[in-house]
Amino acid sequence: MEVSTTAIPVTESSQAGHARRIASTLAVRLGFKEEAAGKVALVTSEAAKNLAAHAREGLILLRALHEGPHVGVEVLAVDKGPGMADVSRCMQDGYTTAGTGGSGLGAMRRMSSTFDIYSQPGVGTALLAQLWADKPPARMSMDVGAVCVAMAGEEVCGDAWSVDRVEGESARYRFLVADGLGHGPDAARASRAAVVSFLEQGGADMLQVMRGAHEEMRSTRGAAVALAELRARDGKLEFVGVGNISAAIVSPSGIQRLVSMNGTLGHQMSRLQSFPYAWTPVSRLVMCSDGLATQWRVDRYPGLLSHHPALLAGVLYRDFCRGRDDATVLVAAAASESPTS
Repeated sequence: MEVSTTAIPVTESSQAGHARRIASTLAVRLGFKEEAAGKVALVTSEAAKNLAAHAREGLILLRALHEGPHVGVEVLAVDKGPGMADVSRCMQDGYTTAGTGGSGLGAMRRMSSTFDIYSQPGVGTALLAQLWADKPPARMSMDVGAVCVAMAGEEVCGDAWSVDRVEGESARYRFLVADGLGHGPDAARASRAAVVSFLEQGGADMLQVMRGAHEEMRSTRGAAVALAELRARDGKLEFVGVGNISAAIVSPSGIQRLVSMNGTLGHQMSRLQSFPYAWTPVSRLVMCSDGLATQWRVDRYPGLLSHHPALLAGVLYRDFCRGRDDATVLVAAAASESPTS
């Protein structure tokens, strides 16, 4: 089961220390040794200092990473700010516009297994760093990015998401997003029941997985649930949804919204139907709970689709989060050639 994201606002310098302490605590809890945990703390601190120095609205998003026996920490920093006109120049050691030493971004890249930046002048910047407790896991055929944040004031997130994958000749990925009705612990129980049922059913067909989750969730308040199965080598994506999870296939040529049926899984499901869609090497799958405004779009971000999916997830969360509910964004794309940008 995938864990939720810790969101830490950063608008002034004292909050950078707070973000560093939370990141360090997460790394230690995951079993990082002292030196590796120190790198997590330093990367988070540098990212937060940049937000405090340059951004109008800055946010550090921290997430634990689990890949088989491997554990890691993802640091995603997003802001609404001046952006960078020349990212490659800003990456050079010694470059600074804030009177600092200017080695922050370059050092962060060197310490990270995966590092990527997207910046849009006059709009803002998104920065991704992934660090692992020991050596990073083997590269998968798909990259996945996700943000899953509880509504302000809640200790647990009523949304949940998960990925089930089979690699090899018949590689296939399944992605699930669940949004428990309302928010808080009862919503979390519903969405997590959907995830547990999803993972337990393994290779069952898509409709059977949804029916199984429906039965498993009858004792909960129910949830909106969407499930996508991707067989990228075959150029096929199958999608089935109940409720208001927004999903789409996006590419440089446009966006295709995916069809969900009305209802609430666990309570009322009058009709269940899956739909097939075409998939290309430049396609991106985007799935969002209704914590994001429905008018989200990607064509306003030139070049973003060529970056790691976590940056797209972070930018959509930054710009379209309603702020009145739990919010989840999951993005999947074919893995890039190099793990570090």
